[in-house]
Amino acid sequence: MFQRLKTTLINEARTFAQIRTADRPWHMPVAAALATGAPMLTGAWFGHVEFGQASALGGLVLIYLPPTPLSHRMLVLMACAFSLTACFTLGVISHFFPPVMMPALCFIAIMALMVARFYGLGMPGALFFVMAASIGAYLPLEVIEVPLYVGLVSMGCLLSCIIGFAYSLYDLRTRAPKPVPPRPDPTFDFIIVEPVIIGAFVGLALVLAQILDMEKAYWVPVSCLAVIQGASSLRAVWERQLHRLVGTALGVLLAGVILLVPLTPWTLALIMMALSFAIETIVVRHYAFAVVFVTPLTILLADAAHLDETGAAGALMSARFLDTVLGCLVGLAGGVCLHNSGVRDRVRRALRRLIPARLADGGAA
Repeated sequence: MFQRLKTTLINEARTFAQIRTADRPWHMPVAAALATGAPMLTGAWFGHVEFGQASALGGLVLIYLPPTPLSHRMLVLMACAFSLTACFTLGVISHFFPPVMMPALCFIAIMALMVARFYGLGMPGALFFVMAASIGAYLPLEVIEVPLYVGLVSMGCLLSCIIGFAYSLYDLRTRAPKPVPPRPDPTFDFIIVEPVIIGAFVGLALVLAQILDMEKAYWVPVSCLAVIQGASSLRAVWERQLHRLVGTALGVLLAGVILLVPLTPWTLALIMMALSFAIETIVVRHYAFAVVFVTPLTILLADAAHLDETGAAGALMSARFLDTVLGCLVGLAGGVCLHNSGVRDRVRRALRRLIPARLADGGAA
């Protein structure tokens, strides 16, 4: 028994420590850092960190830039920019109607997953769209401020498209573009059943966070989605949640070190740029190591304007770790259901009764 446990732990450690090879050029992380940092630098210049913070959320769009021909790159970027702005807007609206927050986030997760899968959008898939909606749902805004913040996020998305275009002109001079990948086979399970199951657990994660009275629990559904989406097997779900838990624990420590430094608007922007560069350099090689940098970046991205409040930093770090633990547990439970044939069959039959046959005939059973 002891020998079997020892062998299992050794195999888990080897799998966890495995570093993948990647051909991502160094200048792509530079562009991603600029898309996130430029709005923060602008906010620092004008003395409005909260405005730069909102626009920096739109900077995440650049991460979806594919290594394809220029026309396809810009089409993907503009579609992602519109989608992220729409998701943020729906999230902000749900903030004013708390009873519909969970159904709204569940709907956003399902639709984002369906569209991302139908068009073959690569990783991070639906993650940033759900994250934008979640952050928007917990922003302490007045109704009159909604157009302002939606506009700020839109400007960040527009900046990402401009940076993506300029970067692509340089990138396509140094290396040939890859062909546009074919769309995945749009089976009923892949496009409909799996997104519905995943979206239901994303909504469940938010419900549990609200029941437990977690303050600003936007990271719970995000962690749940990060664990469960794109995992082709239950084993992959387990590995993803393990990476996320370990990475978040170390990332909270890194965030504590960063928050010991006196943060001015300028140093805050530079730190966020450095974190973005590190994430985009590392994430294609080792997920847990990248999450170490993701944790402080998201803390700064969502709550930078409130870090000067007494006790805010410590509360944010502990809340982020607890949010991640709950999200990973719900994601693991969702992974068990997602890869259980009995659950999938029941969900498939229920959805086929709800969806008209002419709409479902395009996919296989």
